[in-house]
Amino acid sequence: MPHGNAELVNWQEFKRTRAELATAFMRILGYFREDGEKAIGLIEQAFRDRNAAALVAPAHKLKGEAAQFGAHRLSFMAEQIEMVARRCVECHESPEELIEIVVALRPCFAETLALLDREANPLAVRKPAAFGRRAASATAGFGRAV
Repeated sequence: MPHGNAELVNWQEFKRTRAELATAFMRILGYFREDGEKAIGLIEQAFRDRNAAALVAPAHKLKGEAAQFGAHRLSFMAEQIEMVARRCVECHESPEELIEIVVALRPCFAETLALLDREANPLAVRKPAAFGRRAASATAGFGRAV
């Protein structure tokens, strides 16, 4: 299955993790953000260096941490990088076939974090936008005619 077909975030898994981590949830999500940035940087550098062995550990870590939050697409992409890199190490090959996944990894991480942050933020507005004349008057400001 191509990584683009994988669900971006499984919200049931996200909610389960949030419940299990309770008050530690936001702190762990922060660690995921930091560790993910670091892992992606290491993956990108290892790919530039054509160093398959150096791809394995950061991809493995990213895979597990993403899965913890229900970030299926990101986890799946990291798993593909890890598995191909392991094969490349065993066969003494360059990991060049991973270029599309490595290039897509950072944007997927950013999109995933935006969704996770939106869902995790207790101050996020979750009401649908209003339409019509009332919506226009509500944005006009107090005391202003529309």
